Amino acid sequence: MPAAARDAPVAHLARPHRPVLVAGTLRELTGPEHGLVELPLRLWWNPHRTFDLDQPTMRLWLYENVLREAVRVDELRAHLHGPTLVRLWPELNLPRGVRAAWEARHPVLRRAAAR
Repeated sequence: MPAAARDAPVAHLARPHRPVLVAGTLRELTGPEHGLVELPLRLWWNPHRTFDLDQPTMRLWLYENVLREAVRVDELRAHLHGPTLVRLWPELNLPRGVRAAWEARHPVLRRAAAR
């Protein structure tokens, strides 16, 4: 294998042909902690796009979909909350690529999953 190919960073995929988008810091994730959130159609392809963050199952669904589907950092910032993400991390059902990319950038998530 040529050195350039061997040394190239591994791209994590959220799904085929879709690279994972990871926030630079968890502090920049300042989305809501409680209440109703309506995701744009681009992030949730369902006519019922409102999630009640005070319902644990709905909160997990919102986080899973935003982490999987976001293509712009502002989408992550608007819908995710850093401390909540750390708390929910072990419970989230995510593609391996999404989990690997976020844990590589934010070791606190790897530690949360190990607990």
